[in-house]
Amino acid sequence: PSNISSWWNFGSLLGVCLAVQILTGLFLAMHYTSDTATAFNSVTHICRDVNYGWLLRYLHANGASMFFICLYLHVGRGLYYGSYTYTETWNVGIILLFAVMATAFMGYVLPWGQMSFWGATVITNLLFAIPYIGTDLVEWIWGGFSVDKATLT
Repeated sequence: PSNISSWWNFGSLLGVCLAVQILTGLFLAMHYTSDTATAFNSVTHICRDVNYGWLLRYLHANGASMFFICLYLHVGRGLYYGSYTYTETWNVGIILLFAVMATAFMGYVLPWGQMSFWGATVITNLLFAIPYIGTDLVEWIWGGFSVDKATLT
């Protein structure tokens, strides 16, 4: 087709970024501890003592940014070429987009995350504005944990 261009690479790049994220995340999780007393030391251990641990850490951190850049460019290409007219395919993509954003948020906030209290509470407190179910929804997202340290452990 005449509209095939370099913009069509971003779906494949998303798959590559996802594979890199999963692999580096698994290897990082083998050495990371989320307890507030040992989290910093475990990151130091990963960077200094684990073979190519510094590379794993930077690939994982920058891979997340690249993943979302590719994701937004992929959606942008779909908007530009009018792919939204294929409603079933587009709706599946929108559901996947919401699932990716929810997964990224949960990975950022819940036990493995180091997100600040301020950021986590600001984002989740937006759900309090939903009438009738807002309070229950926020408690469900936080999993009933009482927040008292930098990580939920």
